[in-house]
Amino acid sequence: MKSATIQLEALTCPSCMQKIEGALKSLKGIDQNTATVSFNSSKVKLNFDEEKVSIEEIEGAINKLGYDVIKTKVK
Repeated sequence: MKSATIQLEALTCPSCMQKIEGALKSLKGIDQNTATVSFNSSKVKLNFDEEKVSIEEIEGAINKLGYDVIKTKVK
């Protein structure tokens, strides 16, 4: 398992947060218990299995919803 912190452009409403969390939790390979979005900091934190989903796929799911990824850190 890898962990990632993804900085997004500023979120404008709490429903944005829920929308992103829902999309991420639907991806195979994302640890359901760790996928969280912070409205105040506009950051996504999650753990993922890189054999099932890539960080590019995760970023793509966020971009597909209309949100811009600024920076991603993976450990």
